[in-house]
Amino acid sequence: MRVPSNRAPGRSAVDSASSALAVLTVSIGTAGLAAAATCPGLLAEVDQHAAAVRDALGGDRRPLTPAALAGYAEGVRDAAREHGWQPPTRSADFAEADWLLTRLLAVCALARSLGTRPAPLPTL
Repeated sequence: MRVPSNRAPGRSAVDSASSALAVLTVSIGTAGLAAAATCPGLLAEVDQHAAAVRDALGGDRRPLTPAALAGYAEGVRDAAREHGWQPPTRSADFAEADWLLTRLLAVCALARSLGTRPAPLPTL
């Protein structure tokens, strides 16, 4: 979900981005960030990845937004799927987190730092 940089996202785009971040947080963020809080090595890796994501999104020049973070996470997952990656089907092993999982945890950490509550998960 990419929003052109010259346009402000509409309400539905903001809701969609918040929902995407909520799904990511439920699927890996909550458990992963809890694991990082007890594992200094993982926490350091997440912090390094968060700095790289912030830099990639121009976070030093403009504020990060849910839309930017959701779009970034979607792009990372899409690229990984093109190379055969499959999302975890059960809880991930955060002690052995790979680059992709750590990058997605960094997105969750940045989303948490925005101080906004994600939109509720869609009902099925």
